[in-house]
Amino acid sequence: MSAAAAEYPFDGPPESQLETADSIVERLPGFRVEIIGGVITVAPPPDGAHARALRKLARPFEDAGLDEGETEVLQAIGLWLPAGPEDFAIPDLSLVDADFEEHLMQYNCYDPAVFRLVLEVTSSNYQQDLRNKVTAYAEAKIPVYVIVDRRHTRLHVLTDPVAGDYASHRIHAPGEQIVLPESIGAEVKLDVSAVLKAGEPRNAT
Repeated sequence: MSAAAAEYPFDGPPESQLETADSIVERLPGFRVEIIGGVITVAPPPDGAHARALRKLARPFEDAGLDEGETEVLQAIGLWLPAGPEDFAIPDLSLVDADFEEHLMQYNCYDPAVFRLVLEVTSSNYQQDLRNKVTAYAEAKIPVYVIVDRRHTRLHVLTDPVAGDYASHRIHAPGEQIVLPESIGAEVKLDVSAVLKAGEPRNAT
């Protein structure tokens, strides 16, 4: 993760952070740009194992019927954050209400009220997922935040957002089976070992 410094023209007003974010996206296609806590962060494209882990993670939600009817399971959808005037995040995976498109805020980001769960698979910016985004998602009152911590081979489940943090933060190790809160709309079980294995890069042969 790296913070992008804004560069302003001498003959005009400073760019807004959203304008700076747009400029970075144009210069670095494929990179993920977010504004968390008033700071622009830029993450390089994730590796293939990251995509494999997301595919593995989406299946239990789909099998539980959460990708149809009242909810949808989506990757990389914008989440407008209330902590700052231009803050937004792009979670790796989100479970949202089916009518989320009626709740567009700005910058292709949606009202946090339509998000039932967000999930991040860590990459080089793992500290962002484990620290800054915990605060940001709690302040946005996202009910459930799941972190697949590939660096430390753990899976975190955070629930009950309150005062910029989560009242419940459970850490699960390989070998455990997790049942996510049924408040998301259905019973979803995750196999920690399987998820973490999917997120491991495979050595080239």
